[in-house]
Amino acid sequence: MTERGTAAVKDVHPLPRRTPVPTDHPDPVLDVVVPVYNEETDLEPSVRRLHAHLSETFPYAFRITIADNASTDRTPEIAVRLAGELAEVEELRLDEKGRGRALHAAWTRSPAPVLAYVDVDLSTELAALLPLVAPLISGHSDMAIGTRLARGARVVRGPKREFTSRCYNALLRSTLAVGFSDAQCGFKAVRRDVAERLLPLVRDTGWFFDTEMLVIAERAGLRIHEVPVDWVDDPDSRVDIVATALADLRGIARIGSALARGTLPPAELRRSDGDEPSGGLVMQLVRFATVGAVSTLAHLLLYSLLRPVVGAQAANALALLICAIGNTAANRRLTFGIRGPGGAMRHQARGLVVFLLGLTLTSGSLALLHQAAPSAGARVELAVLIAANLAATLLRFLLFRAWVFGTRPRRRAEPGAS
Repeated sequence: MTERGTAAVKDVHPLPRRTPVPTDHPDPVLDVVVPVYNEETDLEPSVRRLHAHLSETFPYAFRITIADNASTDRTPEIAVRLAGELAEVEELRLDEKGRGRALHAAWTRSPAPVLAYVDVDLSTELAALLPLVAPLISGHSDMAIGTRLARGARVVRGPKREFTSRCYNALLRSTLAVGFSDAQCGFKAVRRDVAERLLPLVRDTGWFFDTEMLVIAERAGLRIHEVPVDWVDDPDSRVDIVATALADLRGIARIGSALARGTLPPAELRRSDGDEPSGGLVMQLVRFATVGAVSTLAHLLLYSLLRPVVGAQAANALALLICAIGNTAANRRLTFGIRGPGGAMRHQARGLVVFLLGLTLTSGSLALLHQAAPSAGARVELAVLIAANLAATLLRFLLFRAWVFGTRPRRRAEPGAS
């Protein structure tokens, strides 16, 4: 399988409005993928347990796909036998390793409208599977993830794994400003129409696959449903924590760079529902420029009114602070389509950080002017401020897009597992 790029798919229309998945047919509504590598011990009991659970509790047709990524033990033989014995089980053999590669291959070839995956050790209690996929079937959400870090989750694991998990998710929140709570719980689902748009954009073929897909989806404004899960750690886990951590750090750096450049996510991923941010980069630039023009005029007017009273530097700082608050609020609503009070304080706080950068740039410009030309008049000062504001505006847009309004307000996990 070739590596997938992050460039936007050309000539693709935005995702249509969500509609319920048709269920009145014999074809599988849900395809649950079990990615495996050298799991000859756990594979058969886990697949039989998963099959029995779905047969008893899932109200629609389903399929289980065993995605074997280059196992060297008896895993392929067991997968073929299970596929022969159980009508709802299929096996897929890949010649290269990588959990992300296995999921990409299995999801790409699946005709089911809802796609999911579970870890072969079934650490997550299967009672959460129906609550996980129900919002996707109903048309409520685009993706769904199990979370071990939200209220209502019950987790049994050692302190080492607990510390590693929390540090990783804290790192994601601090570097990529994500809103989802648990990136790597092996219990996720996605609508096929969304997967068709997401999968070509995800480059990672290993453990960072989940995180990359979630970051792209969230930045595109897609709706991610979270389900608190009961989770028991597998003491026999073969995950190399050090190697995985290094790969994740490289992935975070790569995605962070793409977000900073504004190349992710493409506008084609957005829904046309009306309750999500709308418009691509061009429309955002137009709206941002309009808000910026109004803010600049307001800033210059306030500066002119305040300068005779408090002096040039203080007038610039006060005018910029007042306009920054208004500018952040206007861009939040008009440019990035965020409605409601959720996350408003966080956005304003980040907006003030951007304001400080703008203040440094404009105040520094005035200071250089006064040092170079002490007798410069008000008109020269205004001209310098206009030039400095243009530079600050470009910086502000990049930071607003990649950081201030880069994610939806943090969502609460919805109860659904116990």
